[in-house]
Amino acid sequence: MKWQGRRASANVEDRRGRGGGGGKLVGGGIGGIILVLVITLLSGGNAGDVLNNVMSNGSGGSEPYQESAQEQELAQFVSVVLADTEDVWSDIFAQMGKTYTDPTLVMYSGSVDSACGTATSAVGPFYCPGDSKLYIDLSFYDELQQRFKAPGDFAMAYVIAHEVGHHVQTLLGTTAKLDRARAQLDEKAYNQQQVRFELQADYLAGVWANHAQGMDLLEAGDLEEALTAASAVGDDTIQKQAQGYAVPDSFTHGTSEQRKRWLYKGFENGTIAGGDTFGAAEL
Repeated sequence: MKWQGRRASANVEDRRGRGGGGGKLVGGGIGGIILVLVITLLSGGNAGDVLNNVMSNGSGGSEPYQESAQEQELAQFVSVVLADTEDVWSDIFAQMGKTYTDPTLVMYSGSVDSACGTATSAVGPFYCPGDSKLYIDLSFYDELQQRFKAPGDFAMAYVIAHEVGHHVQTLLGTTAKLDRARAQLDEKAYNQQQVRFELQADYLAGVWANHAQGMDLLEAGDLEEALTAASAVGDDTIQKQAQGYAVPDSFTHGTSEQRKRWLYKGFENGTIAGGDTFGAAEL
């Protein structure tokens, strides 16, 4: 992705080195492990539902955070990607006669406090609708490359665009509708709605990528990097890695094939109109 020397967003909050409120992940057994694995991939959506069960183990030290050269470059990169999402979604919302409100991206290390609760970096990047902020520990970039085998800067750009997609859903009222549905559905039915919610965020990430391509920001192989990342973090793939088999009724983000398909569909269409995952007969 062409990003060097370009505008960086002013909506970035650096909390690295601060830590959160203390504690550790709650829950045990394979179910708890799977839950962490699932949300590690690009959680977002109803982050509060997950984070209510999470506390941090940070010490909240007062020493200034010493970033490496790689971290400094990555921090600049995510700031530029965030700026690009601001430009794209501001234009799209304006075309709909609406006003886009920029989210804030919070960089943290180890643990962080949010309006959705306190989380460790184990949960991965997430969006909290309670404060309209994206939270990311930049070490997730290494995890994408090493654990998920999804290298490349545009794989990380997809992660950010997915979480911004959840912000778009919040602004459009989709998040609130999903929250209301929780009280009316059993766990299996709600998980199915959650999958549709997450696939829509993938679609919206694809819409952003389409516009980024239109601005001549993509380089050869960028789209493939994003598709590889989307496939690598499917529920079926994650669960099979964790326990050797998948439990479809427990899926909350969609299969590898579904995530890849909806991301690509958003990239092809380039408009919000084609992303009604809730009304789709098949995912």
